[in-house]
Amino acid sequence: MEITINKVILCAVTDDCAKIQGIPAFIVKSEAARQERAMLLSRILQGAVHDMGNGVLIVVKH
Repeated sequence: MEITINKVILCAVTDDCAKIQGIPAFIVKSEAARQERAMLLSRILQGAVHDMGNGVLIVVKH
């Protein structure tokens, strides 16, 4: 039997940790570096990246 996790926010990539609560966050100041880090995390975690605006990207599992 295989157990999978669906419909969850896996982590966030942001420029300010005060914008995120309750999930793992990666702090990256540069916009280009945030995009790159979020893309790599989505590949590793098999998730999708969504831009929440205001310097916050989330990686979710649909």
